[in-house]
Amino acid sequence: MFAILIIIIVLVFLAIILYNRLVKLRNNRENAFADIDVQLKQRLDLIPQLVEAVKGYMKHESTVLTDITNARTNAMQAKTINEKIVAETQLSNALQGLKVAVEAYPDLKASHNFIQLQEEIADIENKLAAARRFFNSATKELNVATEVFPSNIVATMFNFKRELMFDLGEGRTTVGEPPQIKF
Repeated sequence: MFAILIIIIVLVFLAIILYNRLVKLRNNRENAFADIDVQLKQRLDLIPQLVEAVKGYMKHESTVLTDITNARTNAMQAKTINEKIVAETQLSNALQGLKVAVEAYPDLKASHNFIQLQEEIADIENKLAAARRFFNSATKELNVATEVFPSNIVATMFNFKRELMFDLGEGRTTVGEPPQIKF
């Protein structure tokens, strides 16, 4: 009887330790996304300035600007981490469309305001890349903990699940190279 009580106590303590580790990993992931969120908000604040700088040069390219504006609106309305990941990927793709369209406007590429915005966005994109790497690392740790034995038992009991990574999007082909905005 005493041995069974010891085993139960050990199992309860093990479950508590595993649960606390899962909570710590989940909070780590959320904290990592908070770092990304700061950079995303800065990027969202720069986009209206970028659109205004480009508007005068690209009157007949309004669909590109509309796509960016709509993607920005969706990104601002996203509430959960997963919604923000999807919305920000769409925004990155819309910005890639702008990059292609701007190539046809040499006067725009020489504009002082545009160059300054380009540099600010490139800086934010570099910071975002670093924050995404940290976030994905935290997400990977949480995902591994929810899938390996014995913590997967505790994870299932308390509804911990596999979380999405923050994909780099279709625009980036090489993970190791820093993002570059070239207009």
